[in-house]
Amino acid sequence: MLSAPSILASDFSRLGEQIQMITQAGADWIHLDVMDGLFVPNITFGAPVIKAVKPYSDLPFDVHLMIQNPKRYIEDFCKAGADIISFHVEAEEDVTGTIEKIVACGAKPALAVKPNTSVETVFPYLDKLYMVLVMTVEPGFGGQKYMADMMPKVGQLKQKAPHLLVQVDGGIGVDTIASSAKAGVDICVAGTSVFRASCPKQMIADLKKAAKDV
Repeated sequence: MLSAPSILASDFSRLGEQIQMITQAGADWIHLDVMDGLFVPNITFGAPVIKAVKPYSDLPFDVHLMIQNPKRYIEDFCKAGADIISFHVEAEEDVTGTIEKIVACGAKPALAVKPNTSVETVFPYLDKLYMVLVMTVEPGFGGQKYMADMMPKVGQLKQKAPHLLVQVDGGIGVDTIASSAKAGVDICVAGTSVFRASCPKQMIADLKKAAKDV
């Protein structure tokens, strides 16, 4: 299973250093949570910050847009360095157009679903996607409790589109990652458990081992 630490839990005053640190600690992707205070009740950062920290890692930048009207900003995020862009099916009426714009701008498209959204809402788009992100907490804040009851969504996705990558985000730690691994998850986003660990490198290794040992 790939590890995609979320910088939402990092020390923003040392953001470049923090990204270098998790890159050297064994992360596979860098997960960047973009929030606008409208789609979710929190505000984080936008494309200029992503552009500023892009030189600090050669890992794929996995940008999770928790914003309204994501299509409007796709070009900005691609120019800033996004390699994968997830946007919420709940936030965009023109889902197909947004996916096509992500591809046209050179990034890989992904759709995200909130806990209360049926995963079947993304089924019409599976053949156009690189990945589906299944939220295992309500989007907006880090440090929330993992929702194991989201795992049937992963099973549905894997049955419907075995080739598709499935990512989970929220509440991932050594004690919860096994549930995701058993369900067939490919990429786990872990923020608090990695950045608040006494040794992030050891935590990333422990997470991967816990997933592998299932």
